[in-house]
Amino acid sequence: MPSDPSNSDTPRTLSGIDSTVETQRQRLNTVTQETRFVLIQNILSHPKQLPSLKELSYVNPSKSQSTIREHLEILIEDGIVEERVLPDDRRQRDLPWRFYGLTEEGRALLSEAGLLRAEATLQDMYTRLDTTPEIDKYAQAPRPG
Repeated sequence: MPSDPSNSDTPRTLSGIDSTVETQRQRLNTVTQETRFVLIQNILSHPKQLPSLKELSYVNPSKSQSTIREHLEILIEDGIVEERVLPDDRRQRDLPWRFYGLTEEGRALLSEAGLLRAEATLQDMYTRLDTTPEIDKYAQAPRPG
């Protein structure tokens, strides 16, 4: 009986590999877009690696909050960044309660691509950043555990 090519595992396996490679390529393209790459660096440089939108806006004065938010949404959709929310009972008046951090998957992707090598340098640079009292207060705000 002749074999049925539709029952072959080879095309599906290659297709699966191609799909995985394409997904990785798309995700690398996402993180290396200039604004998103800067936002990832900002997240990595933050002392708690969970900056608020206001903190991200402060270190990106040439970008509007809406632009930053749009790029964060793309990073979230691709599973690179996640929004972390402080529980209601830990929220304080006049302090942020929504933060942005790398997912484990995002960190792994950046590590595999060699994009985490400067993490310590970025954190050191953040400590030298001139900040306002308001940004200092935001940086000290409680973060989700």
